[in-house]
Amino acid sequence: MFMLLATLIVIYLRLDIGKLKVDLTEKITIHLPFSTYLGGITIASIANVATTLVSINWDGFGINPEAWASLIIIVALLISLIVTVNKKDVAFGLVIVWAFTGIAAAQIANPKIIMLTQISAIIALLVLIATIVINKLLQK
Repeated sequence: MFMLLATLIVIYLRLDIGKLKVDLTEKITIHLPFSTYLGGITIASIANVATTLVSINWDGFGINPEAWASLIIIVALLISLIVTVNKKDVAFGLVIVWAFTGIAAAQIANPKIIMLTQISAIIALLVLIATIVINKLLQK
């Protein structure tokens, strides 16, 4: 999984997604698929690390599971915000919003996690909207 993540990061950076001006066809056929794929693999990598730690009965240094889940969600949000703002990559950010929605749906029995994922999704969505608006204003 991490080799795939590393490969996608290299491709993403070499394509200069979000920084290089390309026509709409290239944006839709090349940049958009790599952005969404990288966003999905980023979230999957974070989830796989968390799942592996749970499966080996890692005690989390004595910190309760909800706090660790919150930390993991915050890390995913920060990664999303960095990519979305620096690369102006809305597609990557939307994948993260979609993942947060899935996390909230899966954690329906845990209101603390649901609230955190909803707040994270709203923050990510607001940053995406702000990024789009700022990009449009700067293009004029």
